[in-house]
Amino acid sequence: MSPARTVLVTGGSSGLGAAVVAAVAQAGGRPLVLDRRAPADGVPWIECDLADTRGAEQATRQLAERVGGLDAVVTAAGIDVPGRLADVPGETWDRIVTVDLLATAAVIRAALPFLEASRGSVVTVASTLGLKAVSDATAYCAAKFGVVGFTRALAAELAGRVGVTLLVPGGMRTAFFDERDAQYRPGPDAILNDPADTAAAVLFALSQPAGCAVRELVVCAEQETSYP
Repeated sequence: MSPARTVLVTGGSSGLGAAVVAAVAQAGGRPLVLDRRAPADGVPWIECDLADTRGAEQATRQLAERVGGLDAVVTAAGIDVPGRLADVPGETWDRIVTVDLLATAAVIRAALPFLEASRGSVVTVASTLGLKAVSDATAYCAAKFGVVGFTRALAAELAGRVGVTLLVPGGMRTAFFDERDAQYRPGPDAILNDPADTAAAVLFALSQPAGCAVRELVVCAEQETSYP
């Protein structure tokens, strides 16, 4: 990746997002973050609740203008609260879909003028549960299946103008599972990926020259049960 690359990462203060931020910085790029919590020291960021999609658009434009443009966007922010459809409060269900799907579209929409100017790239983050549905995950599966469809349509729409990659990660060793009920947490023998390895795949996609598209990447632990 070129040292001049400026990469906006949603959810960049933790999990996969933080791993992408670290990888971009290590490669000589300049990471930027939208999140509700501060990222690593020295990384430019704007505090943003991505459930407010109009606010996410405004924050994206503000951060891009502050640094003089964008070369890439990685939409790594994601949340989930597993449970039966009848048991998950409606506002919680809606928030999951908003943060995971609608905010993905909102941030990219706001970033497009900057990305078209730089002939930049987008990496969206779906999930293996955007390809394979499971019980007690209706909101998460709906959102991540939506990210898959959104990204494939976006790739067709922006071909020749902005590079678009769909990332489909399996489970990773992050804090993503920490606040779940015990029944929905990976067991002590669960096989999960290191988020740094998934972040390396993101950088691979971002490192492609204009005109060369890495359309889709599935990155998971070799014995991950959620894929295929």
